[in-house]
Order: sequence, then C-alpha cells, then structure tokens
Amino acid sequence: MTTANKTVLLTGDSPLQAELHHILTTNGYRVVSLAEGAAEPEAIFLALEVSNLDLDAKKEQLREIDRLLAPSVPILTTSLAITATEAASWTNHPQRVCGFGTLVPLAERQLFEVAPALQTEAAAIEAAQAFFHSLGKEVELVEDEVGLVFPRILTLIINEAAFALMEKIATPQDIDIAMKKGTNYPFGPLEWADRIGLDEIYAISRGLQRDLAEERYRTAPLLRKLVLAKRFGVRSGQGFYSYAHLSGGEA
Repeated sequence: MTTANKTVLLTGDSPLQAELHHILTTNGYRVVSLAEGAAEPEAIFLALEVSNLDLDAKKEQLREIDRLLAPSVPILTTSLAITATEAASWTNHPQRVCGFGTLVPLAERQLFEVAPALQTEAAAIEAAQAFFHSLGKEVELVEDEVGLVFPRILTLIINEAAFALMEKIATPQDIDIAMKKGTNYPFGPLEWADRIGLDEIYAISRGLQRDLAEERYRTAPLLRKLVLAKRFGVRSGQGFYSYAHLSGGEA
C-alpha cells in the first residue's frame, strides 16, 4: 500500500483525536485534517470523525466529510454519545457510515468496538474491522446503542461515584480506594474518569439520558459542573483531583 492510499482524514474534538493521530502515524498512515483533505479528497481512503460532546459540530463535520469524499470511502464515527444510525441519517450516503468506540489512553486499550448503523453496508463494516486490525487492535462487533459496551458500563460506574462524592458519602480518595480494593479495578472510578477525560464521560452519560430517557441514566450534577468549568481531568490539570504538580503526562 502506498502513502497516497494510506491517507486518513481525521477530525473531531474528542481526546481520542490526538491519540488516534499518534497511533495512525506510528503505523505508517498519513493523517490529514478536514481542511487539508478538501485539497486532495481523491487521496483519502478512509475518514475518522470523533466529536462526542458537541453534537452540532459532529453533524456539521459528518455532512462536510460526506460532501467531500466519494461515496465508496468509509466514514467511521464515534458512537459514544449518539447511535451510529442517527449519525448516518445526517448524511446523503449513510451506507458507508459505521460507528465505533473506545476510550483513551489508547495504549491501554486492546480493543475497538465497532457498531454498524442500520444503514451500514457490509463493505464499510469490513473496512472498519480491517483498519483497526491494521493498528494492532482487536475488534468486537456490537449492537448500535449509545456508549457501546465498555464505555457505557464504565461511565455508569463513574457517574454513580460522582453522585457518592456529591452526597458526601466519602472523599474522592476513599471512593477510589474502596473500588480498587473491593473490585480489583486497576483504577478507582474518579481517578479513571480523570485519565479518560470528564468531557468524554459526560458526553456518554448525557447521550444515554437523551436516548433512553430513564432515571438511572441521569447525569450527576457535579460531573456536569466540572465539565462546564473545563475541569476535564489530567489533561486540563484539574478534575476530581488536582494535577497542578504535573509538568505534563499522566497521573
């Protein structure tokens, strides 16, 4: 495969964007932005769109990609805060749109979940699987539901921990210690949230509430306030914990 037909269009404001850019270039792909792709759309063999928090921006980007690229080019879009079926409905060529999801840090993730929309054709599903395999990751096909599997379940745990903190049941440290020692999780839920990004967790939680409209998916007000204050966790220097002592890097 030549450099030309290993060109990937990558766009979106999720924390996944920077880490996907790194893993793509590490595996020999050439990565272009939406603006750069407009100059040479014929070189692009696959597009990745990863906005989760701002759904209006997500819709605009998907429509722009759909206008820009030939109908045969697959579009893979994160379906963490919205179903792939709804995302595909925004485009004129929904058959080439396929949902996927994972969470950062990507170095710790062995698996990408792929969730075809109701409109997705077999060729786009096969392209998504082959693409993620080329990055050295495993792939699991899952149903098209907001949050998919791992991100959804982890988000619910984090959201409940945020409620526990807000209700002063325990300190952040005690909540995390209790969960790590009680369940053998690698991280406590609040620590985990800070590593992933509270904006990502909030986007998934809000998406579940929006899509399913059940009380059990109600987002903890504390989580929403932290996101509004741009306290996203490790990468912003403050979340459930403070990272002012860090000069960069992870907790």
